[in-house]
Amino acid sequence: MTPRIENLSDKKLVGKRLTMSLANNKTGELWQNFMPKRREITNNVSNNWISMQVYKPTHFADFKPTNEFEKWATVEVTDFENVPTEMETFSLAGGLYAVFDYKGSSNDPSIFQYIFGTWLPNSEYVLDNRPHFEVLGDKYKNNDPNSEEEIWIPIKPKK
Repeated sequence: MTPRIENLSDKKLVGKRLTMSLANNKTGELWQNFMPKRREITNNVSNNWISMQVYKPTHFADFKPTNEFEKWATVEVTDFENVPTEMETFSLAGGLYAVFDYKGSSNDPSIFQYIFGTWLPNSEYVLDNRPHFEVLGDKYKNNDPNSEEEIWIPIKPKK
């Protein structure tokens, strides 16, 4: 699977976040908390949801399933003027991303094993210390083998 390389412009996101690890995964809890309130966000840019991970700079260099990170359930908005109560804002800085068009269950870790274990080491890029995210559009179906999403991995050229 070959990604497309995109230079993303800055985005404004509104949503909810939780601290978790792969060993203590709270993704279901996060989205169950976010989904009933998502209609309170009135200035969406699209119908897409964005699942975002904010990792510490050492997360992958010293990888353990217990490493904590922030996970966000968000939508992109035009501005931060009407932020619903219990929601937060996040300014996603733009930059270079490898974008993988993935079809399969969101519970199958093999795509990430491929990205970090095969594609990245053999590419002209290294990870950049910016948020990772998935764009969940109309073809996304949670845990369905026919689900489709875009996986955005922050990269920069190898020196």
